[in-house]
Amino acid sequence: MDRMLYVSMTGAHQTLRAQAIVSHNLSNANTIGFHQDLADSRSMAVFGDGLPTRVYAMTQRSGTDLAPGKMMTTGRDLDVAIQGEGWMAIQAPNGTEAYTRAGDLQLDTNGLLKTANGYPVLGEGGPISIPPAEKIEIGADGAISIRPLGEASSNLVEVGRIRLIKPTDANPLYKDEGGLMRTLDGNAAPPNASVRLQGGALESSNVNAAQALVSMIESARRFEIQIKMMKTAEENSSATNQLLRLE
Repeated sequence: MDRMLYVSMTGAHQTLRAQAIVSHNLSNANTIGFHQDLADSRSMAVFGDGLPTRVYAMTQRSGTDLAPGKMMTTGRDLDVAIQGEGWMAIQAPNGTEAYTRAGDLQLDTNGLLKTANGYPVLGEGGPISIPPAEKIEIGADGAISIRPLGEASSNLVEVGRIRLIKPTDANPLYKDEGGLMRTLDGNAAPPNASVRLQGGALESSNVNAAQALVSMIESARRFEIQIKMMKTAEENSSATNQLLRLE
């Protein structure tokens, strides 16, 4: 009975892990630029002394779904959406370079351009700072132009350029524990001039809420079945012990 109990116990534990991944995706269904995590299950041999007579289920975050979300028009000057496979460079809390597609940008009190989560947006020279302006415009190539305060001229002055990159097969991106995308080798990706921005728009999350809810229900049903198997294993063990006592 221990085999049945072991398989159902590990299955129930890993089902909870898969449900946590789906729950995290569902909670970010309305998060700008969020890309859902993928959860896969596979069998793993039990390591240790003895014959390989036991396997257990293992759930792991196998990767991130990089399919783009839907474009939403906002008309806001500091809202940008990335077209295609590109990403925008930002500064992570530890000072390293990371990447995001969340384009709901903000200006802090010091004029520093940041994401809604407070990460500074990077240009070629580091974090981008924008002086006080009557008008701010972000071009399709990431160029940031302003009309300074007090100037009646319609001419705009470029004050910075958002660093845009595109992952490659040789150096793909992965999502770290903080939810930021990083290069596999840890180095800063080179800028890519082919990446284009759409101003006055945002990219929504690529989570399909209905599909995520179905996955949550399926996980709950699998968990119930595995708990029933554990109960059945316990009942079978008790019945076997009773038969042995009769002898």
